[in-house]
Amino acid sequence: MENLSRYQPAMLSVLRIAAGLLILSYGTMKILHFPVGMQPPVGSMAWFAGCIELICGALVLVGLFTRSAAFLLSGLMAFAFFIAHFPKGLFPALNGGSLAMILCFVFLYLAVAGAGPFSVDAKRRKA
Repeated sequence: MENLSRYQPAMLSVLRIAAGLLILSYGTMKILHFPVGMQPPVGSMAWFAGCIELICGALVLVGLFTRSAAFLLSGLMAFAFFIAHFPKGLFPALNGGSLAMILCFVFLYLAVAGAGPFSVDAKRRKA
């Protein structure tokens, strides 16, 4: 198993891409109404969350300004958990907040670890 550690940098990029795609999909639903149209009122809390998910999700996906975008998304997911899920109960498995909770920590990890080798950030550092 110790041989797998050589894949750690690449898997950081894979984690970033997967998390970016996931959060981006929520932003496209709220703002672009794709693939299904949720229509939060413009200026509402859900609309602002969708804007952050859309913009920061795209940045995380390509690995541009990853640390800043991931930090914002981590805070957004923490906010979502405490505003929307925590009032329904303490345990994430029961209050529906499991995804928000794990994404909060995934984005926090990305804010600390960076984008990985397969990213625009890595290409910009080499230039």
